[in-house]
Amino acid sequence: MAVFRWGSALEAFRDLEREMDRWLRRIDQSSYGPRLGRPFPALNMYESETEYLLVAELPGVQAEDLEISLANGALTLKFTRAPQPHVAEEKYRRSERLHGTWERSIALPDRVRDDGIQAEMANGLLKLHLPKVPTAQPRKISILEQPGAATAAQVAPPHEVASDNGGDS
Repeated sequence: MAVFRWGSALEAFRDLEREMDRWLRRIDQSSYGPRLGRPFPALNMYESETEYLLVAELPGVQAEDLEISLANGALTLKFTRAPQPHVAEEKYRRSERLHGTWERSIALPDRVRDDGIQAEMANGLLKLHLPKVPTAQPRKISILEQPGAATAAQVAPPHEVASDNGGDS
């Protein structure tokens, strides 16, 4: 016996979309959002003479749910966005605000001072101030010339000096 639903013909597509959303949430979303086609979270990095400024969009993420680390020239953002607790999953008809755990690593162009990094979070925007390590200034090394300097034979290793004696030992 066939089962028919009364109501809109589009209702079946809403059910299909809900099921696809549920299925896509199970896919590992560590680097890219399944529908965004770009890295998540979106960020910009700016450079000044003294620092890099990284600004990342993290709507709905609280500072306590965010972990920032720096190792081997790569900055890693790891965070969790919790689902809405007051809405049961079967009540959703459309779910575009992703929740779960994400991680994104960004290679930094230069070395930064670990001890001077500052982070601020307000209105869903994370701002990271990454101070640059000062560039080393070239230093001229002077050469001291000593009177009565050693000759090449006095400085040469013993096996080279012995080979100059005619070969018979």
